Amino acid sequence: MSRSSRKWLPAIVVPALVVGGIALVPLSAGASVDLPDKTADEVLQLIASSTEDSFSGTVEKNADLGLPTLPEGMPGAGETIGSAFEMLSGSHEARVFVNGSENVRVQITDQLAERNAILNATDAWLYDSETNVATHVAIPADARDAMRDKVTDAAGAVTPAELAERFLNELGPSTSFSVGTDATVAGRTVYELVLTPKASDTLAESVSIAVDSETGLPLQVSVHADGQEDAAFSVGFTSIDLAEPSADLFTFAPGDGVTVEEKPFPSAPSDTDYSDKRSEDVDPGEKPRVIGTGWDAIVEVSMRTAGGDAEADPLLDQLTTKVDGGRVFSTTLVTVLLTDDGRVLAGSVPLERLQAAAAEG
Repeated sequence: MSRSSRKWLPAIVVPALVVGGIALVPLSAGASVDLPDKTADEVLQLIASSTEDSFSGTVEKNADLGLPTLPEGMPGAGETIGSAFEMLSGSHEARVFVNGSENVRVQITDQLAERNAILNATDAWLYDSETNVATHVAIPADARDAMRDKVTDAAGAVTPAELAERFLNELGPSTSFSVGTDATVAGRTVYELVLTPKASDTLAESVSIAVDSETGLPLQVSVHADGQEDAAFSVGFTSIDLAEPSADLFTFAPGDGVTVEEKPFPSAPSDTDYSDKRSEDVDPGEKPRVIGTGWDAIVEVSMRTAGGDAEADPLLDQLTTKVDGGRVFSTTLVTVLLTDDGRVLAGSVPLERLQAAAAEG
């Protein structure tokens, strides 16, 4: 998902809807960690002043969202829903290499396959060893920042810094900030910045950002659901090297037998504001409607825009529950309502909020 499309979604929904699944990286606190005291504003300034844009490391992620059990033996097992479940659960780790805004490499290794996403000043590559297919996109000079987002998202990885930026930019006005416990992450001392919602009508309890005490680089982000002891979602470094990665990591040469698919650079989306449009007024190819802001915001999109067909997947009945006005899919952090009239509403809010928003729309 590109940076522009991320703007359509409430920030608290992003981890559950677009980020690949992970292994929990707990903060390691102890008596030996005693950093100079800082206020929340000072930790925010530390993040804002960070210039660390070259590093490499291993990122681990975990999602504990209380998902329903995926039925076994279902014909077709529903690739759409099955793939979503894979992204929202299980353990994955990625090697991340970053050198400025133009050079990014993400390597994700599964049991029998590896995916690589590579971005440099002129090219983007996505390679899947399971299919032995490499997709290549030539990047226009004025589109490199947007392409960086597309490459890392396509590889299924988001760094803690990118996720922290998302939360801070979009949750700020509706958030209370405080400083938690000094700790260590990936062997580096960190301040813990805690974001707590001012709104009471949200499933999210807090977001915790571990901020490197020396560089201001966010090293871990954890999202806690209301009433759940362990983090519902976490992404963080288990190891990190702040040295500049080797330049050859950001090039890709297809080997023998690799199928190369050339793709055009995607056209830029419209900047039109659709926030006040009702579902029936928005063309299926256009942006969703966002209702409200901050922690309890709701995103509404037509089923066609979401790329789904509620009747096409045999798993739908088993993974959702029939409610007034449609069917609901619930996790500890996010609720998704599929309405009978073909809309999808999602947010980190109780079902009643989605039903009310659907009725008003």
